[in-house]
Amino acid sequence: MPNPTPVALTVVGAINVDLTARVERAPGPGETVADGVLHRGPGGKGANQAVAAARLGAGVRLVGAVGDDRDGRGMREQLASVGVDASGVQTADAATGTALIVVDATGENSIVVCAGANAAIDADALGIEPGSAALAQLEVSDAVISAAAEAAGFFALNAAPARPLPAGVLERADLVIVNETEYAQLPEVHDAPLLCVTLGGEGARLYRHGELVASAPGVPTTVRNTVGAGDAFCAALVVGLLRGDAETDALARACAVGAAAVADDASQPALEPLDTYGV
Repeated sequence: MPNPTPVALTVVGAINVDLTARVERAPGPGETVADGVLHRGPGGKGANQAVAAARLGAGVRLVGAVGDDRDGRGMREQLASVGVDASGVQTADAATGTALIVVDATGENSIVVCAGANAAIDADALGIEPGSAALAQLEVSDAVISAAAEAAGFFALNAAPARPLPAGVLERADLVIVNETEYAQLPEVHDAPLLCVTLGGEGARLYRHGELVASAPGVPTTVRNTVGAGDAFCAALVVGLLRGDAETDALARACAVGAAAVADDASQPALEPLDTYGV
């Protein structure tokens, strides 16, 4: 049975304003499409994962950076409104990060990230409690990832977007999460102590040092937006494992949470407590 004590999790990562254009069909090179509907909302892989974990029932502290601007103040207010502790969010001289997103009628997306303040996080001032549980992604600097991995007692890395990992980080990672494309791009993670590979609508698999230990099928759903689905999945898997769920159950719940996320238009989808997503 899951531990009734709330899971405590520090999320380290990017905080963005998402400018999302929904279109029937994404433009090709040199092409303009004129049927876009613009939406402005909170995003960034770090913020997305922190908000998802909080909505799933964890106690969450977010470490990142925003600018001293209207967007930065808005991000702080939004995080507080969903119960995320934003005391670890630094204020940088650069503008708050922005993501330019195009989502087509099938829910597929293309994204351009303008890092802004996310590139200015002070790695020496993360304030991660030694021995605590942390979840990070690769939208922030190598120095920040390395510092988080060094401080955490349990360190989960969502190796996205795929790029070479900082030296020593993989050796300190207890859990690595990638999608199929990232798995192909990062052969060094294949022998991780615990590796989760997400398969989109086909579900996910969990490997221990390259050996398959659990798998879960995808959950049928109506796809509206895939932008925040992977982030919701990561949050659910980490929270489930930290609270003591069996690996198969944690993976199945994470797949159900991911399915709920793609059915929501927002990068930070409305989610219920983790036990709502039964197995």
